[in-house]
Formats: sequence, C-alpha cells, structure tokens
Amino acid sequence: MNIRRWLFVSGLGVLILLAIVYGFLPKPVAVDVIRIARGPLRVTIEEEGETRLKERFVVSAPVSGFLRRILLEVGDPVKEGQVVAQLEPLRSEVLDPRSRAEAEAAVSVATAALRAAEEDSRAAAADADYARRSLERRRNLFDSGVAPKDSLDQANADARRTEARRLAAEASVKGARSDLERARSRLRYSAAENGAPSDRLVEIRSPVRGSVLKVHHESEGVVSSGEPLLDLGDTGKIEVQVEVLSEDGVRIKPGTRVVFERWGGDSALDGEVRVVEPAGFTKVSSLGVEEQRVLVIADILRGDEASSRLGDGYRVEASFIIWEREDVLQVASSALFRKGEDWAVFVVERDRARLRKVQVGHRTGLAAEIVSGLEEGEKVIAHPEESIDDGTSVRPRT
Repeated sequence: MNIRRWLFVSGLGVLILLAIVYGFLPKPVAVDVIRIARGPLRVTIEEEGETRLKERFVVSAPVSGFLRRILLEVGDPVKEGQVVAQLEPLRSEVLDPRSRAEAEAAVSVATAALRAAEEDSRAAAADADYARRSLERRRNLFDSGVAPKDSLDQANADARRTEARRLAAEASVKGARSDLERARSRLRYSAAENGAPSDRLVEIRSPVRGSVLKVHHESEGVVSSGEPLLDLGDTGKIEVQVEVLSEDGVRIKPGTRVVFERWGGDSALDGEVRVVEPAGFTKVSSLGVEEQRVLVIADILRGDEASSRLGDGYRVEASFIIWEREDVLQVASSALFRKGEDWAVFVVERDRARLRKVQVGHRTGLAAEIVSGLEEGEKVIAHPEESIDDGTSVRPRT
C-alpha cells in the first residue's frame, strides 16, 4: 500500500515537473510569411501637378478709352482676327454751371470776333477790287502814252498790297471761325449732351484661334492703356507643370516617361517630360517645412480622346517613371532591416528564423529589388519583430 502511494506521489510530481518545464519553454512566435517571387518593378516619383496652356494670350487695351461691354463669356470660341472688344474715345467731362456759363460766354466772344473778321474781310475785298480796277486804267493810259511809268508802278504796288490785305482778312475769318467752333465744341461734346462719335472706334482683335479663358473687364467703362481685358488660349494645347523636390528633379531628365492619374477619367494618360527648369525655388510645405523645389514641364501624349476634357488649371497626379523592369526578383520593403551597414532579412527554414544578409538594388515604397542573397520561392518574415533573432522558433499566422 505504501508502494502504491509512493508511486502515485512520484508520478504526480513528475507530471508537475514536466508541466513547469513546458511552461518555461520558449513558444514559437507567430509571424507573417511572404514568398520571394519575380515580377514587374517600377521606381517612380509621385507628385501633384497642374495643367496649363502652352500659350496664353492676354489681350490688353492698346490706348486709353471708353470700353464697350464685352459680350464674350468664358468658354466661348474665338477665331484669329475676330473683334473681341471695342474702344470709344474718352468721354468729355460734365460742365458745372460756372464752366457752362464761361463756355457760353466764349461762344459769344468768338461769334463777335468772327463777325468783325468778316467785316474786315469785306472791306479788304472792296479795297482790293478798287486797286485792281485802278491798275487796269493806269495800264491803259500808260499803253496810250498818257501816264508815266511811275504812275503805273504805284498802281501795281497798291493792287498787290490790297490783295495781300484781302488774303490776310480771309485767313482771319477762317481763324475766327475755328475759334468759334472750338468754343462751341466744349458745349456740344459735353458728357451731358451726348457721347463720343460711334463711328470712331478702336477694334481689338483676337491674335489666335482658341477660347476665352477669363474676362478681366466685362462691363463698359474707362480703361487705361495696357489694362488687360481678356485671356485667350487654345485649350487643345495643354501641358502639365509639376513641382518636385530638387533632389528628385536631379533624377528626372527630358524624355522621362510620365503617367497622369486621378485626373477625372477612367484610364491613365501617358506623358513625357519636356523641360526640367534649371532654377529652383523655396516653398513652405503644409507642415511648415521649407523645401527646395524645381518645376518640371511635361507634355500629354494624347492617345485618348478623354484627355481633351482637360482644361487650364486642372489637378492631376504625376508619376515619373525613373526605372522599371518586367522580371525582377523582389521582396516587400517591410521585410528588410538594417544589420550594421548591410540589409538583412529573416528567412524561415524548418520553423526557425535565420538571419541572412542581402544585396538590395532599386527600391520603391513597397518593394525592393534583390540582387543577391535570396532565391525565388524562399519564405521570409514580412514584419520582423524585435523579439525575433537568428534561430528563433516561428510559426506562420493562418
């Protein structure tokens, strides 16, 4: 009986000891496992861009004047040479009571001066007529030998002098008439009387075939010389401007392929970089960080009619393709970590994590090219934890 009891107690103690030992044994770490495979890999630089017209024309007033109302609206098509705006001469000022009284008095003075000049002209004409007839009589007497030569010369001089006075008097009449017209014009062309002559217009024509992009001055009114009136352009000639970081701009060059996405259409649009501007500029990001950026200009390769729906100032997302291959051995970027100065991964071998250094080539945000260190089909830990080390027991999550 004692032997049975001893055996029972001994067996129970062994079971308890085994349970304690099992409790302290390290359990396998649950991990996410991915398989190394080959596939296409593309390295891109992604930034937001904005469309703009290749050629934008600002139609301005060539001279100061009174602009007639512009009937064109944004989006209206225009032809080259089409009249898009009309300028009238500037309107005269409105005369206040004192100015009007002065103008009317000036008209009265000019009218009296004209009458005096006309009377002087008639007197001068009479003197000239008398001198001309006297000259004819003296010439007849001289020809018959009755009058001397001095008498004929005197009559000739008198005729010329009186003719000159007549011409001067006629010129004075014209001047007095012009003064009267000038005095009357201040009253006639006052803004309170009537507007500018409608037959004296400056027509402003479109320099290009395209569409109206913006109307700066729609209503009629006075405009100054050089003041912008309309923005015109051909919406069929669109390019995309993208602001990229200067370190990314160094990697982009003319001819680089671009893919434009999220522009509003169902499919992406292909493009090509035309210019990387040589001058950079400083821009403050939304987080308040100063960034050095450079402007990249790209053309849209119109293979889809849907791209014609893009206009000036539309938002697009541009992906500059820096490098791409169709068959690349690659691994998820989350599986990589630094081991000293090298890249490393944990390879799963017989439910154990084995540390292995690898050589990495091109990288994207999601995947990296494996140059050496891994083979196709091998399994690696997708998100290695700090608790995992070389030889740690692991089990894949289901």
